[in-house]
Amino acid sequence: MAKPKSDLSRAFSEDGARKTHVGGQALLEGVMMRGKYNWAVGVREPDGGVYEESHDLASGRAKNGWMYWPCVRGCRAMVESLVLGYKALEIAALHAFNEDEEDEADSASTQRAKATGSDRMAAKAAACEPSGAEGAMAGVGAASLHPLAGDADACSAVHPNACDPGGEAPVPGPADATFSWKGDFGRPDTMIDALGAQRSLEVVSEPVPAPVASAAAASEPAAKSDGDAVFGKKEMAFSMVLGLVMGVVLFIVAPAFITNLLVGEYDAHTLAWNIVDGLLRVAVFVFYIWLIGRMSDIRRMFGYHGAEHKTIHCYEHGLPLTPENARQFPRLHVRCGTAFLIMVMIIAILVYTVTPLNALISAWGVPDGAPKLALVIAARIALMPVIAGISYEITVRWAGSHPENPLVKVVLWPGMQMQYLTTNEPDDGMLECAIAAMQQVLEREELEAAKAAAARGAQA
Repeated sequence: MAKPKSDLSRAFSEDGARKTHVGGQALLEGVMMRGKYNWAVGVREPDGGVYEESHDLASGRAKNGWMYWPCVRGCRAMVESLVLGYKALEIAALHAFNEDEEDEADSASTQRAKATGSDRMAAKAAACEPSGAEGAMAGVGAASLHPLAGDADACSAVHPNACDPGGEAPVPGPADATFSWKGDFGRPDTMIDALGAQRSLEVVSEPVPAPVASAAAASEPAAKSDGDAVFGKKEMAFSMVLGLVMGVVLFIVAPAFITNLLVGEYDAHTLAWNIVDGLLRVAVFVFYIWLIGRMSDIRRMFGYHGAEHKTIHCYEHGLPLTPENARQFPRLHVRCGTAFLIMVMIIAILVYTVTPLNALISAWGVPDGAPKLALVIAARIALMPVIAGISYEITVRWAGSHPENPLVKVVLWPGMQMQYLTTNEPDDGMLECAIAAMQQVLEREELEAAKAAAARGAQA
């Protein structure tokens, strides 16, 4: 009996004939897929359904063509992937974690029961209400509690979840859902890992979609809506900045500080310093991924990462997108963004070594100790765009297009090994979310292809 192949060997040897530019990202209880014209999410809701949402993408090549030059496009893609990932994670958090709504629904049921008893008591009291002027005054007093209390249709039109002609208590709806950025979304470890889960970094800029206002939201004052929108943007920006700062501290400052203690001054042992620093950075990254992978939420997100890979494998092999078909493929993929992050750390060692930082230290007379270490750290941060650009060209543009090349297997091997940590075997529910997101992207691309064909036919 033949020994079954590992996911690693299958990912290299069973790459589908149909290559796709569609990339994706694992979310909290969902998957995001991105194509040429739109990006879409499929999120598992607490009630078991799959929430789907799609947004258009618009290319910025015409206005900023220089941002698509080799090496430059890697920096642009990394930043855009981070921003797009935040937006997708926001949608996932809003629809996957609404326990508050469930608690409110349970509370509303209790309130309805109480309200029913109160209505019966009120009906009995109404039979004994005084007539004439006293009754009129009572009616005015009741009406003053709600300006539309005498008109059920008008009331429900303005407050659809607040007024019930049947006399029941308000039932919380989607417009009532509250979202805690700090508790549910502003988690830097989730953001950093989400960037590692990117399937493809060829991103285009996205226009800001116009918000869709619900009937309940429309009834609120404009000032409150504007304040909420600004609050959300500020919180999102804060989360991004916090995540970036933590990433710099964890993967640049800390390894550099430890290396300085172990090796000594940078200019005295430059080659050894850069090698030890690079190895420490890789070790910290691997340990970090392993550590957060012990968390239940992140472990499930890694399962969605595997679902995203299997779904793309299924499409690339030309099979119908079903959980049964996708389940048979490996959870690893040669074009995963995890390989990009590992390549960044490897290229960083080379770039830092050839950078003439010692000349600057000598020319400026930088003293030993903290000043010299600060200069080394600043140089590493400043060189990150260069490293990202080179890594993008190697990992995404070249290796992603030539997976059959033996040299590619050597280059991608460290990143493929990392996927054993960043992916888990998904269940059919996770595959359904990935397929739902993928289908939204494919349907849009089929529509755009039909429009282009019709336009060519009209010109002919």
